Amino acid sequence: MFFHKIKSHAKINLTLNITGKDSLLHKIESIIMFTALHDEIFIKMIKSDNHNISFFGKFSSGINTNNTVTKLLNILKNKELLKDKKFRIKINKRIPAKAGLGGGSMNAANILKYLIKKKIVKVSKKEIKEICKLIGSDVILGLNSINSILTSKNKVKYFKNTQKFNVLIIRPNFGCNTKKIYSYVNKFNKPKLNKPNKKMFETEFLIKNNNFLESFAFSKYPKLKILKIYLEKELRPTFARMTGSGSAIVAYFKSKKKCENAKKKFIKKYKNFWCIASKTI
Repeated sequence: MFFHKIKSHAKINLTLNITGKDSLLHKIESIIMFTALHDEIFIKMIKSDNHNISFFGKFSSGINTNNTVTKLLNILKNKELLKDKKFRIKINKRIPAKAGLGGGSMNAANILKYLIKKKIVKVSKKEIKEICKLIGSDVILGLNSINSILTSKNKVKYFKNTQKFNVLIIRPNFGCNTKKIYSYVNKFNKPKLNKPNKKMFETEFLIKNNNFLESFAFSKYPKLKILKIYLEKELRPTFARMTGSGSAIVAYFKSKKKCENAKKKFIKKYKNFWCIASKTI
């Protein structure tokens, strides 16, 4: 049987607020876009007693056995949804880990989406939400790689034909531990996105908002604050913002040429940092 190939796009949070916490996870609301940067997932059914999962590529090292893909498959097994079916899954990791780009979460989401589409797994919308939540708060966002707004009520509204950005995504030579960053959160925002609309994707609205986790990440990793200040002052994007719980910071440009020039300038100064010029899809 041949492999099916799936693109698993990187997620970026243009804004992010923490509005509370339940027994499992923090309640978040966010404006999300997806980028052309993506992992590649290769999947096929196999005759075996066990799943065979492996990772390769630039950012494959350090991924342990308790990853989002194994979590997903274990959840499906425990819910008796796979009916003893086993899979060979290979993932080319092009999205850096511990960057706030949702690489692992989007991998799990896209595999779940594939299994549902192929009618290998049959679940209700309510069950899909439950499965996603057991893996991570942002997994549900990857079920559709479409610009979206996640409300504090855990509802996702999708928007087509919003404005696009050229983006310079930068990850310093260290990552942020998501659990650790969230553990520093000792206050919450009032919900701002419970009435999602297309105007929230407009530049004026985005500039006025922020990523609530930045202050906690910057306190723990002061180099991130220095990096963002450099991006804003020297590269002059429309705006710059940390995505997710970091450590990646994204600079947003209206022009592809400005984005490419900013990349060249950045590489000269920060030779040891990873960066890529991409675009929202």
